[in-house]
Amino acid sequence: MAKWLQNIWHDDQGQDVAEYAVMLAVILVIVVGTIRLIGSNANNVFSSVGSAIQ
Repeated sequence: MAKWLQNIWHDDQGQDVAEYAVMLAVILVIVVGTIRLIGSNANNVFSSVGSAIQ
């Protein structure tokens, strides 16, 4: 039993999964924020171009 608890305590695999989950969450927040920012600006640019053509 003590050997099993020692193996669980020193197992780093769960830590790696948690680190990857945090990195994925940060990347997704950055991507979504960038898309929202670019999307708003792109909509304004297309509206301006459309108005200038008419």
